[in-house]
Amino acid sequence: MARSELSDEQLQHLLALLPPECPKTGRPARDLERTVRAILWVNRTGSPWRDLPAEFGPWQTAANRFYRWRKAGVWERVLELVQAEADEAGKLDWSLRQVDSTVVRAYQHAAGAKGGN
Repeated sequence: MARSELSDEQLQHLLALLPPECPKTGRPARDLERTVRAILWVNRTGSPWRDLPAEFGPWQTAANRFYRWRKAGVWERVLELVQAEADEAGKLDWSLRQVDSTVVRAYQHAAGAKGGN
């Protein structure tokens, strides 16, 4: 297992938080574990979906499921659950915060021009 991959225990925990593998209608879903590993691989490498190695199955399967879950808010819910579990276990330090300046708007007057005085 590579340093950046999830352990089997972590993966099983993540799979338990995701929607069920078998849909109520239509054809059965593909292997959920393989699809989640594919999504994590693309996220970790930053590669396009089309560059997904064949061992992860068809790239369309992983991409479609990722986008469907994103639209349904699944990833936000998983993040909230994992954070809540880590907080209960005392593994989060909420005193550390970071503000990304790319989302903090500055007024045009804060551009550094000299004032009228």
